[in-house]
Amino acid sequence: EVQLVESGGGSVQAGESLRLSCVAPGLSFDRYAVGWFRQAPGKEREGVSCVGSGNSHTYYADSVKGRFTISTDNAKNTVFLQMNSLRPDDTAVYYCAAVKSVMCSPLPLYDYWGQGTQVTVSS
Repeated sequence: EVQLVESGGGSVQAGESLRLSCVAPGLSFDRYAVGWFRQAPGKEREGVSCVGSGNSHTYYADSVKGRFTISTDNAKNTVFLQMNSLRPDDTAVYYCAAVKSVMCSPLPLYDYWGQGTQVTVSS
């Protein structure tokens, strides 16, 4: 069974940076697209960024374009989310998820989810 483990969350001030990691032992990035999602209190879970299988393409939500960057380290089975210029409205639990697809996919299609990591940004 595929397991995803996120890390790197924390509490920062507005304008600072964090790098989230998603380790997926045994997951082939050549076959799976991996996405980052977030859920703020009282809100629905939303897509933040995604990388297609084989690094075929990337996706960013409008709210994070130019501030967040997704990348992969295939040798370490790890997907990163570099988050710069953080804002208070970025505060949420961040999850990584995987789907056996070339394409970044809508949230309901993701088969495997991590447990989440909390990101808190104060003003």
